[in-house]
Amino acid sequence: MKILVCNAGSTSLKFKLYDMPECKVLATGKVERVGSVDDAIFGYQNCMNGFEEELSKQSIPDYQVGVARFLQELAEGKNAALQDIAEIERVGFKTVLSKNHFGVHELDEETVQGMRDWFALAPVHNAAYLKVIEVVKEALPQAKLVGVFETAFHRDIPLERKIYGVPYEWYEKYGIQRLGYHGASHGYIADVLGSEKKEFRAVSCHLGGSASICAILNGKSVDTSFGMSLETGLIHANRVGDMDPTMLCFLKQQGLTDEEVLEGYQKKGGLLGISGVSNDLRYVFEAADQGNQRAELAVDVFVNGIVHYIGAFYLDLGGLDDLVFTAGIGEHSPRIRRMVCQKLAPLGVKLEEAANEENQSVISSKDSNVCVRVIPANEELGIARRTYEMQ
Repeated sequence: MKILVCNAGSTSLKFKLYDMPECKVLATGKVERVGSVDDAIFGYQNCMNGFEEELSKQSIPDYQVGVARFLQELAEGKNAALQDIAEIERVGFKTVLSKNHFGVHELDEETVQGMRDWFALAPVHNAAYLKVIEVVKEALPQAKLVGVFETAFHRDIPLERKIYGVPYEWYEKYGIQRLGYHGASHGYIADVLGSEKKEFRAVSCHLGGSASICAILNGKSVDTSFGMSLETGLIHANRVGDMDPTMLCFLKQQGLTDEEVLEGYQKKGGLLGISGVSNDLRYVFEAADQGNQRAELAVDVFVNGIVHYIGAFYLDLGGLDDLVFTAGIGEHSPRIRRMVCQKLAPLGVKLEEAANEENQSVISSKDSNVCVRVIPANEELGIARRTYEMQ
């Protein structure tokens, strides 16, 4: 079965075409700076013959043009990976959330309406996906469109770990609860570990522009740092992370508007907000090394948050077999991994420094009580698998 996986951002598109169930990647594509009439970037790779191109200064004014451009490359010319785009039977999307739809669902009108109903919880992400789903549905009318919602992997978290201390009728009437995100990423980590053993206690650390921690018991999510919205848990590149809800009312009393508060929460918070330097951890590190105390504080807050959740999840799991770092920072920042693991020494976590510096797959020492691992993120493969498995 040919399955196309689509990952949509506010100004970007990423594609991977799989032949399932072999999990063979046939082609990939990307569009950056969607909305630009003269400065977009388009990339395409045929993974079967090795052809690869990346073109800059492209005109891709909207998602419709970006999707059409990729599908054209996919099925036309000497470097086409398909004879006809009609070969694509399913399209899997890394959708975020939909009211009353927490798993893997066909993107019919009911599911899409659920995305609209909870639009306010993930406005940037849902806006992109609602538009792209519409475009792909028109371009590939023969294909079944499937949403692998970011909440899917966390649907089995026990109620006592996901319900808030709000009036119970809010949970019943409005669905107020901890939903969790990064499900495709944490789910892929569970797949990797589950291919090696049936029973394991793991903590997955997805550390990137957006960051979250997940406790995994025998392949299932049992706790997560994310809450109902994306502005919770760890501090992120721009987002505030855990925040006292009363601050909204307080800040409005100080004269800030709703829009200004939300901008602070969603765009001017996190690493950027604390450091005042950048939302990119590399630049925050540079500033910290030059004596910038706010930059150093931002790094410390980030690390302390990670350690806080790992410690809590250690107790939830009754111990820890594997500690996994994934995503951009998790995979490529030995410094963050070292800082985190040093604070975890009371749990018997010990690093092998050379392996850590080289970003090897196992970075713990032989006498460590916990196996510390670096596993590159592969959200697309997890989405392809769930899309293929859906009945």
